[in-house]
Amino acid sequence: MSLLARAVLAFCLATSIVPAALARDEAPAVAAQTLVPFGSEEGLARLARSGAKVDFPALANQFEAQSNGAFCGPTTTAIVLNTVRGRSPDLPRDRSRLRPEDFQYAPAGFDPSVPRFTQDNVIDKGLKTRAQVLGEPVMINGKQIRDFGYQLRQLDELLRAHDLATRLVVVDDKAAEADIRRDLAENLQHAGDYVIVNYRRSDVGQTGGAHISPLGAFDAESDSVLVLDVNPASAGWVWMPVITLIRGMRTFDTVENRGYILVQAR
Repeated sequence: MSLLARAVLAFCLATSIVPAALARDEAPAVAAQTLVPFGSEEGLARLARSGAKVDFPALANQFEAQSNGAFCGPTTTAIVLNTVRGRSPDLPRDRSRLRPEDFQYAPAGFDPSVPRFTQDNVIDKGLKTRAQVLGEPVMINGKQIRDFGYQLRQLDELLRAHDLATRLVVVDDKAAEADIRRDLAENLQHAGDYVIVNYRRSDVGQTGGAHISPLGAFDAESDSVLVLDVNPASAGWVWMPVITLIRGMRTFDTVENRGYILVQAR
């Protein structure tokens, strides 16, 4: 059975929704401290029993992998936008992957591009240019640096430029673990709003630096969230303990700490 088929089966087996314990001040005494691959038996079991997974099928249906190492932010933005507006009649068309010779035998006026947001065309509405995302030097706090990818506030600006409503949370020393857990779990229980996380891989037990991805579910029993990693070649979808994710978000990035963004249609 394929991984996707197993995921669908696991999702369908969960016929009852049990509210998560959102009012806890602390994590469970025995919380899993390791990352659990989504495709493992335990990973699928967590999805099956999760009471906060309404975002999973919608996001999974629009999922795509990032095309280069700097595009985790644009890829996540495209996934969320296609999830929120996938049926809109005015979706943009990205023809950048089509070659001139592709039209050689096409009927006159035929456009083979698919109307949807892509990790390439979402960048255009934001203040940060494609060249800057890919390392063109910029001035930050009086210093010229190569600011690859997106910082948290830069990503928030991009989402707002696409007319999405957002709430940005910087995970600094003032951000309480219980409040963060409540934000994530409550959001993942409700359809129509989504969570994007920005964390440092090396602080959560993975190889690499800063990363951005959406969340797909929260499992109260293991106190973990399903990270729909947009770089499956690097890490793949994984259940990550909430305390581990918080540790990865409570890290400094250029001007301030990383964190998360709660997103919904305006």
